[in-house]
Amino acid sequence: MAELPRAVAPLVSFAPRLRAAGIAVAPEQTASFVAAVGLLGPRQMGDIHRAALATFAVRPEDRARFDALFRAHFLGQTVAAPASAEDDEETVVSEPEGEDAPIEPEEETLSGGEASVLEALGVRGFAAMDEGEALRRFRRAAPAALPRRRSRRLVARRRGARPDMRRALREAVARDGEVVRLPRLARRTRQRRILLLVDISGSMKGETDRALRFAHTLVHAAERVEVFTVGTRLTRVTRALGRRHPQAALAAAAAAVSDWDGGTRLGDALAAFLVIPRYAGFARSAYVVILSDGLERGDPAALVGAMERLSRLAWSVLWLSPLATGARFEPQTEALRAVAPFLDRIGDASSPAAVTHEILTFARAS
Repeated sequence: MAELPRAVAPLVSFAPRLRAAGIAVAPEQTASFVAAVGLLGPRQMGDIHRAALATFAVRPEDRARFDALFRAHFLGQTVAAPASAEDDEETVVSEPEGEDAPIEPEEETLSGGEASVLEALGVRGFAAMDEGEALRRFRRAAPAALPRRRSRRLVARRRGARPDMRRALREAVARDGEVVRLPRLARRTRQRRILLLVDISGSMKGETDRALRFAHTLVHAAERVEVFTVGTRLTRVTRALGRRHPQAALAAAAAAVSDWDGGTRLGDALAAFLVIPRYAGFARSAYVVILSDGLERGDPAALVGAMERLSRLAWSVLWLSPLATGARFEPQTEALRAVAPFLDRIGDASSPAAVTHEILTFARAS
């Protein structure tokens, strides 16, 4: 087995330390942590700390213990054992000063008026509101309207393409060698996986609430869905949105994502998605829907490379932008113009009704 690079080894070895302390960590979270640190290009330990909080989705009750373990692992501070069996909280014994002082989140202020390459970490709240009529109609129509594909499994069908010889022989034995009707088999169909990528950068600040509400409806209306948020980093929110009550699901998503209304690094985030084998597998033969205005401030080369590979993996790629409100819409941003050849359609995302109409109409026409 190849030895880990020296710079990566401390990041990878942090996950086993968390598990040993009773904090659940999945393998994909470790991979996301390493990718996030690479995306950030950290200049100080606080950057690594924020990346760890975002990717490991630390629960509020585990935060103090997590911070103590982080300081012990990366800063060499001593962690004392619990004083008694009833008190399992880990406490820091030594508190160095200067550069090794305990990490405190930095306050960052960033306007969401336009896209940026900067990153703002924070927690977003969602206002309480009822599910719109458009989402209710989508929930009813989606099971029958979303695209399907033939699977490898065979099931009994009256007009199947293949004869079911095993069943025919059983019937022949039961009827003294007579076969009244030749049973047939056909390949069953199943709904295609849907991969939804939601841009939560500052330029999409006004659309994020509606996009996440639509994502919650999609998770509960479709058979197989994966949802990721992209901004300055990549976050999987499928499990959070799987909660039945919308407000509980959105609150869980708000806690899992830390780069709300920040900068726009779609190319780097999609590249990180494709680097992780499990995540890239979600895109294979999938119906990919991207909710974004395409306001990428960096070099679009990273986005072009990621979209080219994504288009080869996916069944189809639908890009929905809140700016595409007219029939004669033409991409205005350099990034969206550059990736247009790899998209099956650029559609309207100005409202929940427009998003649901685009997704269902494209699915029926394909």
